[in-house]
Amino acid sequence: MPTIVVEVMPKAELLDPQGKAVAGALARTGRDRFASVRIGKRFELTVDGPVDDAVIAEVRGIAEDILSNQVIEDVVGIHVDGVRVYGVDVDTTVVSL
Repeated sequence: MPTIVVEVMPKAELLDPQGKAVAGALARTGRDRFASVRIGKRFELTVDGPVDDAVIAEVRGIAEDILSNQVIEDVVGIHVDGVRVYGVDVDTTVVSL
């Protein structure tokens, strides 16, 4: 069964107190190469059946209406089995642990 991952982050212009706390902890423990931290949410939805454009559209609606608070958060990505189908393209490097 396919898995759809929805990523939600605080709006860039808003303060992220959790991220700020983690950034402070990193600095206090000598991990000072990180300039900032932002903390978001990840949702995994398992689909019973194939994923088509209608399912993606439904997930976008769910993400905007239920999974995020559009006043203070943005839906930044929707992935189906690891492939981005919606969201902001950012220059990132993903490292598997």
